[in-house]
Amino acid sequence: MVKIITYLFISVWLLFLGNCNNKAAPSATADSTVSTTTNQDTASEPTKEVTTVEATSNDPAKSLPDEITVVFYNVENLFDMEDNPDKKDEEYMPDSDKKWTPDRYQKKLDNLYKVLSTIDEDRPPAIIGVEEVENKQVLEDLVKKTPMVDYDYGIVHYESPDVRGIDVALIYDKGIMKVKDSEKLPVYFDFEPETTTRDILYVKGEIGEEEVHLFVNHWSSRRGGLAASEPKRLEAAKVVRAKLDEIFEADADAKVILGGDFNDEPENKSVAEVLGASDELEGIADNALYNSVKALNDKETGTYNYRGNWNMLDQIILSGAVMNSKTGIRAASEKAGILRQSWMMYKDPKYGERPSRTYGGPNYYGGYSDHLPVYLELAIK
Repeated sequence: MVKIITYLFISVWLLFLGNCNNKAAPSATADSTVSTTTNQDTASEPTKEVTTVEATSNDPAKSLPDEITVVFYNVENLFDMEDNPDKKDEEYMPDSDKKWTPDRYQKKLDNLYKVLSTIDEDRPPAIIGVEEVENKQVLEDLVKKTPMVDYDYGIVHYESPDVRGIDVALIYDKGIMKVKDSEKLPVYFDFEPETTTRDILYVKGEIGEEEVHLFVNHWSSRRGGLAASEPKRLEAAKVVRAKLDEIFEADADAKVILGGDFNDEPENKSVAEVLGASDELEGIADNALYNSVKALNDKETGTYNYRGNWNMLDQIILSGAVMNSKTGIRAASEKAGILRQSWMMYKDPKYGERPSRTYGGPNYYGGYSDHLPVYLELAIK
């Protein structure tokens, strides 16, 4: 009897332990199953997951905005405060007559950012051609010591032989455009070999999967008179024209954007004849040039005011392909714009409203630039 009771007790106890183990097992098995399933999904389809991530991050069409803004701006003597013995930059020192101090330098950077950020409602422009910059450092300061630091800007700059030490450069949003190639195009004057001037900047970029050719210009000034100084600008135009011919020979449908301070107006020989830029759109060939600012050029409009007279010295010129295209990189408008806000201007008692500049001789005004920027909206999808 005792054996029977003992046997029954042991059987019930073993049955109890078995039930306890079975109740605990599903929890452990479920956790293991979740983990295993996750690992198996990851292991069994790694190619698919990686491909999806790469397509999202590297597919330009998915990350690009519908439109971007291209700007060209003569920023008027953006110099640092360091004395470079190879340049005539002595007037831009803290102890010079201009008293170019750190505070004034930072205010200049802030002023330029204010102008650039006003052109586009949402953010600074995607592509910015600038003229009258001393070196790459001032460009680095512009994109790092202002709110432009919130964006991922790249810089293309070359030192040029200009006697004053001023260069041209391109600032671009690296999330929108990739730089495939760049070079400086020197301008020489056989009739005046001792005179040096700034180079022209050429940049081959890629937006999405499409090439775009960009030129940043700052041709010789009109100092000495329009007629006397014209041969220098004609030489600059010939340099650009030669590069354009090279580009169009390789690709007659190339998309080209020329901009900057030409120190000539749209109807002057250098622009209208040597470059061959006009405002005629009807039937324009893809490899012809269209001047998007010519229609804006009148007595009351311009980018530079000389003794009360407005001049359209700053221009944006496009290849016909940019105007004709229905997809990809193309002009969103037939006309460029000029940014002219009341806070960018001052009222000269003799010559009327003019761009508010940083200096007039040694006198500090704390303005923006003696030029107004030109801009153009581009559709890129």
